[in-house]
Parts: sequence; C-alpha cells; structure tokens
Amino acid sequence: MVRGHANMTMIRQFISKKMIPCVGAHRSLACLHRAVGGVRWKSSFRQPPLLSAAPVRALIDEPISIKGRFLPPQCPVTVCAQMQSDDGDLWEAFAHYNTDADGTVNLTRDHSVGGSYLGCEPMGLFWGLQPAPGSREGLRLRKRNVETPYVVLMSLLEGHVSPGERQRTELAAVTTERWYMAPGVQRTEIRQDGVVGTLFLPPGPGPFPAMLDLYGMGGGLIEYRAALLASRGYASLSLAYLGHKDLPGSRSSINVGDSYFKSAFQLLQEHRQICADRIGIIGLSFGVYLALRIATQDGVKPSCLICINGPTGSTIKLADGEGRTESNDIDEKFWMFDGQGNVSFRSVSLPENLPPENNVKIEHIACPLVYIVGEDDLSAASMENAILIEETLRAAGKSHLYTCLSYPGAGHLIEPPYTPNSRESLWRVKPTKLITRWGGHPAPHAAAQEDSWKKILDFMESNLRH
Repeated sequence: MVRGHANMTMIRQFISKKMIPCVGAHRSLACLHRAVGGVRWKSSFRQPPLLSAAPVRALIDEPISIKGRFLPPQCPVTVCAQMQSDDGDLWEAFAHYNTDADGTVNLTRDHSVGGSYLGCEPMGLFWGLQPAPGSREGLRLRKRNVETPYVVLMSLLEGHVSPGERQRTELAAVTTERWYMAPGVQRTEIRQDGVVGTLFLPPGPGPFPAMLDLYGMGGGLIEYRAALLASRGYASLSLAYLGHKDLPGSRSSINVGDSYFKSAFQLLQEHRQICADRIGIIGLSFGVYLALRIATQDGVKPSCLICINGPTGSTIKLADGEGRTESNDIDEKFWMFDGQGNVSFRSVSLPENLPPENNVKIEHIACPLVYIVGEDDLSAASMENAILIEETLRAAGKSHLYTCLSYPGAGHLIEPPYTPNSRESLWRVKPTKLITRWGGHPAPHAAAQEDSWKKILDFMESNLRH
C-alpha cells in the first residue's frame, strides 16, 4: 500500500507541475507535522488548526468523517479536495463553511454555503469533484488500475475561496485513500475458452455467490465495480466483449455472440470457489440488453438480474454462430444533437425504434429483476424500457419478479456511490471528435448512486445468500 506522505508529495508535485496555484504548498512543507489522520500546521493560534478524516483509508463506497478544529469561532473557511486521476488529470472540489462557536467545522453536520455543492453533504467533496480549470475537454473519471487507490489531498483554507483564485492561505491538510479493492481480494486475468475478463474473489476459501458484470458500448475491460463487489463478499467476473485487444476481429465491432456470454456464465458456475446455483448478472447501458439476453438463453439460470439504464433490445446484432458480424455503428438517424454539437443516443433505444428480431423475450425471465432508472438519462430511453419490462412481466404473470427504482435528476451513469458524475464526456475522436450527453445533475445523481447501491447490495443479499 502506498504510504501517505509519499502520496501527498506526489500530488503536490503534480499540482505545481500543472501550474494550478496552491499557495503555501512549498513554504508549508517545511513546517508539516504528521498526526494520525491529520496534518498540523504552525500558526498564530494557541492550538494549530487540524483537518482530520476518519477513516483515512476506506473503500470507495464508505463514507468518511471530515472535521476542521482549533479555528477561530464564526469564521469563513473552505475545504478543498484535489486528486490526480489514473489518466494524469487533476480533479478538485471546493466547499465554503463557517465555523461554529467552538471554532469547529464538521462536514457530517454542517452546511456548505457555496462552492461545488450546497447544504449538508458529508461526502460532497468526493462526488463533487470536477476537472480543474484548464483541463482537457470531455473528461470522465474512471478507475483504470483497481490495485491502487485514489489519493485525495484535502486542504483547509482561510476564507471562502474558489478554483482559480490565486490567494489561498492553507491552514491544514490531510490525505485520504479511496479503494475499490479490499485487502485480501484476489484479482485474476481470465483468458479461457475464448472468454476475456477479470475475476475477483473475496478473501477466504469460499464458496462464494457470484456476479457477472457487464458495462456498455464504451468497450474495453471495466474492473472497478467488479472489484468493489468482491470487496463486499461476491465473486465477480468483469467481462470484455468489445474494444479489447484479446478479442477476435475489429475493436470497433462486437465479434462475439450468445455462446461467448454463456461460456462466461458457465465459467463462474464451474469455478471451485463459486456457488454454481447462486450467480447473478449486473449490466449498465448496453450491458442491460446483454444481461437480459443471457438470462433468457437455454441452460442459463441466473439467480437475479440488476439492470441500470439500458434497453431491452438493440439496433446492433451480435456475431452469429459462425462468428460473422455486422457493423456496430449506432443508427445515426436517431441521434439528437444539442446546440454545442454534443450527441444524445436516447432515441436509439426507444422500444419503437428497436428491431423486433433483436428484442429480448422478457416474458422468459425467471428470476428476480431490479431495474434502476435515472430520470434525466440522456443516453438511453430507460423509463420507457422499464415500463416495457413491467408490462411484459405483468402480462406473463410474473409481476412478483420485478422491482423498479426511479431517481429524479439522475443521469445515465449510475455507478458506485461517492464518485462524480459526468453529464457529458468524450465518446470518440475518430473519424470525428464526438462528445456524448449522459445527463444527471450533481446532487440528485449522487443521492441516486448512494441509495441505489445500498439497495443493490440488499437485493443481492436476499437473492444470492438466502
């Protein structure tokens, strides 16, 4: 595990290199004193100001308590969070507070009066992170290396300051580590029977209940949700099916078919540390279509399905039994552009726009299904697909299998909690640069991520352990 003082030095050097002002950084390092969970600074006050975070190391879905103490009473302060992404970009958040009569600010109980968020938001400095001024266009925060943490430098600043202000007096600081992988979780790359993925196993001998984890059309191998599920006691296989060097054919097309996904499910069933009859599937976006499709295949009997903002059908065909495939270009006649030229794919997945031959036979679903809707989803027609699933299961006499969680103000990318939402981000650079719209407003989207994650874990507990 990376040591805290090394992390602080790394972040400070990065901030300096990027020429983003952090007044007092070099001057203050000379008078830096390490305490457990905090960093004390010399000052004119009787007791030097202290910023603490507890715990300083935690999983990404765990809240932490942030407090500033030994400050003048009733004075304005700013708490700032800064971190470097795995892509080398600086992200930051600011919140304005006023100390109480005892000279304390406690983010668990106190209200921010300005900055990246307003009100009492104990984890606002994490879900409120945004690219620093001057950053590259269209950034989205995604963890690429789950074996390292996000290292967040938190600073207590004098007065109410904002990004870009050059005059900052830093009173105290502390670093926190945010992990997707708990100690003891095993990560294994899978290249077996044509299946390309990463398997995460919880600590211990098992056998464990398991999840097959499917992301959307962005492609590649997205591991962070699977790593977090393993940290919560579930074996989890993150599966690649598009845009990965170890898959057959072009990276721009889906060159695998139903047998590929069935093989991935069976790989979990046959693993000696996994309960063969306690395996669920979770999908986001296009991963929802795949999850539903897998669940209705002969010989595949998942214990539960978790669907997040995705369609029941597709305009894109998977490879046939002989590996033949078609172009995976999303049908441009349904694209919708805003005034800045950014695209929304929402209309592509409206049920009436999906070819009937590519629709999943929802009536064949035989396990509990929870569908999560972001009501401000600009990338998929989530509400319309949720209604279609509900109506189809009701007609089949299976209403008891279906649960819908709907969140006003939440966008497409509902992910584990306390992570920032990108309302829009870069989708592609070739043949032309394109930014896609995901939707979601910061505070309600953050609330949706926190609530839905708790309910996802409860749903898994009920259907995979009992």
